[in-house]
Amino acid sequence: QVQVVESGGGLVQAGGSLRLSCTASGRIFRINDVGWYRQAPGSQRELIASITSGGTTTYADSMTGRFTISRDNAKNTVYLQLNSLKPEDTAVYYCNANIWTSFSSPIRNYWGQGTQVTVSS
Repeated sequence: QVQVVESGGGLVQAGGSLRLSCTASGRIFRINDVGWYRQAPGSQRELIASITSGGTTTYADSMTGRFTISRDNAKNTVYLQLNSLKPEDTAVYYCNANIWTSFSSPIRNYWGQGTQVTVSS
C-alpha cells in the first residue's frame, strides 16, 4: 500500500512564503515524475510544476518565478517552495506521483489529499 501525503500549508500574509512537502510511504521501488497542482474554489485543478526522478523540472507558464519544485529521493519527498505569495494563490495544493512499487509491477499514479494554502491581503 502506498500513501502520498502533502503538508506545510497554512495561513500566510501576502508577500510571505511557504514550503510544501509531498511524502510517499509504503511499498516503493522507485518514484518517477511528481507534479504539484492546485485548485481554487470554483476553478479547475491546474498544474504548477513537475519534476522527474533525475531532477529535471518543468513549470506552467504562469507559475514561473515565484515557485520552485525540488526533491529529496532519499526521503521520498518532493517540495514546493512558494514565495511572494498573493491572495490569488489561495487554493488547495495537491501532489501527484507516479510510483513503481516493484520491478515487476506497472507504474501507478497516486494523488495526495491536498493541503490548504490561504493568503490574506
